[in-house]
Amino acid sequence: MNEGLLYCSSAKYPRNVLECGSLNPSKSRDKAKITTGFAMQTLSCALINIKLPNVELFYENRYYHEHCFRCFRCDRSLADEPFTSQGDALVCSDCYCNEFSSKCVACDKTVMPGSRMLEYGSSTWHEDCFVCHSCEKPIGAEAFIPDKNNYYCVPCYEGRFAPQCSHCKKPLTKGGVTYKEEVWHKECFFCTGCKAPLAGQPFTSQGESPYCVKCFSSLYAKKCAGCNTAITGFGDGKYVSFEDRQWHQPCFKCSRCSVSLVGSGFFPDRDLILCTDCNNDD
Repeated sequence: MNEGLLYCSSAKYPRNVLECGSLNPSKSRDKAKITTGFAMQTLSCALINIKLPNVELFYENRYYHEHCFRCFRCDRSLADEPFTSQGDALVCSDCYCNEFSSKCVACDKTVMPGSRMLEYGSSTWHEDCFVCHSCEKPIGAEAFIPDKNNYYCVPCYEGRFAPQCSHCKKPLTKGGVTYKEEVWHKECFFCTGCKAPLAGQPFTSQGESPYCVKCFSSLYAKKCAGCNTAITGFGDGKYVSFEDRQWHQPCFKCSRCSVSLVGSGFFPDRDLILCTDCNNDD
């Protein structure tokens, strides 16, 4: 070879030619630059050692005859075609897609380099192929929920799988209240009487309906014969019942000396209850 000559950098023929570094795969799908008219030196192709005319291809600091600038897989000319590189080798877009690109798991077609795609786990989709299993609308960059081999947008998943509030019948997605094996949104679980929220508050029920302490006491609770306030079962929850009367345990005491009658014998005297000693005094 003559000194001062530039040679064709065809990767198919590793001859003793000028080397100018590796091709960069990130700079893909470019057209090679056509350079003309070198007055300072004669250009030669290393493939066939023939001097280049005043037209040659230039890519990544390498020079090629036009007929040497080819895909290393299928040997098609890349002079006027989009291409990329794999290592030091040039690859046409078709060969690159067939050998190196991912396949969309939905349509089984190639995900072209530079196209919009979605990846989850070890799978790849075209952006338009990644759709909700229920409504079939593209999920795009929105949140989604996987279920076995299917994917759902949040509204469809909640409507299909989330438990429904017993009051408003809408999906319950977080928090909530469970009562008698049914679920409510916190804001939907309220007193049947005054509509005050019951979440985190003491409450009781009449039949299937929940009530706050105040409403239950005024509407349904029995009154203590001693203090005339409601016996609700809250607090220690213990009370004494005799005939048609009830007492809170602390209120069940002798009507005269106020000694506690809980666990002791007593004697009714019309509206009074007396301990043994007070009854004997009579």
